[in-house]
Amino acid sequence: MVGAREHNLANIDVEIPKRKFTVVTGVSGSGKSSLVFDTIATEAQRQLYETLPAFVRGFLPSYGHPNVDMIEHLSAVVVVDQRRLGGGSRSTVGTATDIAPLLRLLFSRAGTPAVGGPDAFSFNLPTGMCPGCAGLGEVIDIDMTAFLDPDRSLNEGALLAPAFKVGSWYWQVYARSERLDPDKPVRDYTEEERHTLLYSTSGSVPVDVRGQQVNASYEGAVVKFRRLYIQRDSAELGQRTRQMVERFTTSVSCPDCGGARLSRAALDCRVAGHGIAELSAMEAAHLHDVLTGLDLPTAAPIVDALAERVGHLVDIGLGYLSLDRRTDTLSGGESQRVKIVRHLASTLTDMLYIFDEPSTGLHARDVRRLTDLLLSLRDNGNTVLAVEHDPDVIAAADHVIDIGPGAGDNGGRVVFTGDVAALSTADTPTGRHMRARTRLKDAVRTPTGHLTVSGATLHNLRDLTVEIPTGVLTVVSGVAGSGKSSLVYGVLCAQHPEAVVVDQSALTANRRSTTATYTGLLDPIRKAFARANGVSPALFSANSAGACPTCEGMGVIYSDVAHLGEVSAVCESCQGRRFTAEVLTYHLNGRTISDVLEMTVAQAREFLSGQRAVAPVLDALVDVGLDYLRLGQPLTTLSGGERQRVKLATHLHRQGAIYVLDEPTTGLHMSDVARLLDVLDRLVDTHAGTAVVIEHNLDVIAHADWVIDLGPEGGSSGGQILFEGTPRALCDVPHSHTATHLRQALAAASAEHR
Repeated sequence: MVGAREHNLANIDVEIPKRKFTVVTGVSGSGKSSLVFDTIATEAQRQLYETLPAFVRGFLPSYGHPNVDMIEHLSAVVVVDQRRLGGGSRSTVGTATDIAPLLRLLFSRAGTPAVGGPDAFSFNLPTGMCPGCAGLGEVIDIDMTAFLDPDRSLNEGALLAPAFKVGSWYWQVYARSERLDPDKPVRDYTEEERHTLLYSTSGSVPVDVRGQQVNASYEGAVVKFRRLYIQRDSAELGQRTRQMVERFTTSVSCPDCGGARLSRAALDCRVAGHGIAELSAMEAAHLHDVLTGLDLPTAAPIVDALAERVGHLVDIGLGYLSLDRRTDTLSGGESQRVKIVRHLASTLTDMLYIFDEPSTGLHARDVRRLTDLLLSLRDNGNTVLAVEHDPDVIAAADHVIDIGPGAGDNGGRVVFTGDVAALSTADTPTGRHMRARTRLKDAVRTPTGHLTVSGATLHNLRDLTVEIPTGVLTVVSGVAGSGKSSLVYGVLCAQHPEAVVVDQSALTANRRSTTATYTGLLDPIRKAFARANGVSPALFSANSAGACPTCEGMGVIYSDVAHLGEVSAVCESCQGRRFTAEVLTYHLNGRTISDVLEMTVAQAREFLSGQRAVAPVLDALVDVGLDYLRLGQPLTTLSGGERQRVKLATHLHRQGAIYVLDEPTTGLHMSDVARLLDVLDRLVDTHAGTAVVIEHNLDVIAHADWVIDLGPEGGSSGGQILFEGTPRALCDVPHSHTATHLRQALAAASAEHR
């Protein structure tokens, strides 16, 4: 590749060896993604699509030429990123990995009693889906806690839905029926009376209609509400009615299939005593054991293929997932590893596989398994390219390209290329930190108190009671699926709602939202431009009067290409600057509003040094290591780790808060981890706060004051507390994966010191 200039790339030349495993590394914002995704992947996809007929290309996304002089010898590319898997309720781990079709084939060939072909075991096809829920496993039904107040009588409005308000036609059916006491609280009803109120459908009741008595058929409140609202096509209901119905309904497991989604015939079919729903609900590790123990000579090839693919799930650290787990419940890291499993079964060769930090969310125990799988793709005759920060993944590479030395305008250059041995002696941020070793800190803080979490039974937690110290930095560790998130987010935050949650979930924003709008920087900047030019602040908003009319202030034009998603192109009217030509004639200290939004946080801090309203926010963004973000960068382009740090910056100056963070080192270069630890220390020391961090990074664990280690494994084999105490004491725990790897890291540091 010659002359790459995409984003901050400084006209660089790069050679990537074919059929090797290459890692691209560098500090956050150095240009790694610009090189790998925006240049190499984009050009590979563009060239592949250009080989297709023009008619076919009309239905495919259009990829523009990346800003590069020449790229030669590209292979067809497969990009495996961290975007969460969608697909809704019909997409599961089994369908996403192509394991489910094999399982259906097994039951169609070896199941008894025989049902039919593979389609008869698919919940997404009419021949196999449960007719009661149409293969969704859930049905909409009344939420009784919202529908009925048992402490009230009928005259007091026990039925809470508007259709049954006191005095209404439907209310009269129950209150005037003489079957029920209208002044008696529903809680005091007999079982028969409660059934009469809610479910009976017998007889008639005289009701008053404009002074005349009319006999109305009796229909229990639940039966009537279902008939009027739930069993009707929602398109027949008005918007206000649909909103009302949503308040009184909830999703419940389908009574016909018990949530298994399949027809009764498919559920009754057995292979070696196991049903397909039973196997789909097993954790992958357990399912693998079952499959390897099957003796089915007539279906041996299918069983072997199933065992191999399920084994890949286990090998990549997802042994705690089940095939029926919905894909929209997976984290970004889990989604990427599920995609990897799907590609491992491919027999294609000479492909280019590109991965985006595949170690995200992995415990140190599972990183070796991941690298083995990546190397297996390489050994099949493919080129594997990964953006990565984890030193263990870097160490497994055949070739390393280090981009830097800094972020933004200070990056974009190739500072090293070569093998790992040469990198370890290189004078680059990556090279220096490859030589650095994990060390315990000299002294830990003394807690100021404790947060008690009691009776934690969520998901796989085994009735845990734990005291989390306040006024210190606590790390919750353990392998993936061990129960860390369930304990911290599911229970701790529920029992202590005052905690400030700083996770990696999507920011509450749309693609118009930027770093400047989310953090509140834009308002004082707009006002400063307005004062300097004597015009309205609204002119300097890309969402208001000053927006380019062609792209409506987006800077790009989005085109929807059906199921292939959206394609964006720079707006030709404003050349991506978002504003009208008139707005761009106004200046602040010689810069337009578009110029300011293109500045990085570090540049803006210097340019806006006289604006007191923006200084604290810009300082906080710098403190959390986001000095390279552009003020106008859309929030939808941020990684999970960047989103988390933006949230943290908005809370950075609160006093005495309880901060809960989810793997804050995600997306961080090794050199930035020390910076993050400084921020966490400041939260505790300067702001008298409490920090509770879910983390796998051994440097963060070693820096903690207190560690709570869960395990020993994931899923049903986890949910136990293996250790509570200081990092130094953790090293003595015999049956903890975290302790094992911490001991190894400290031993390596000790050996090097000697």
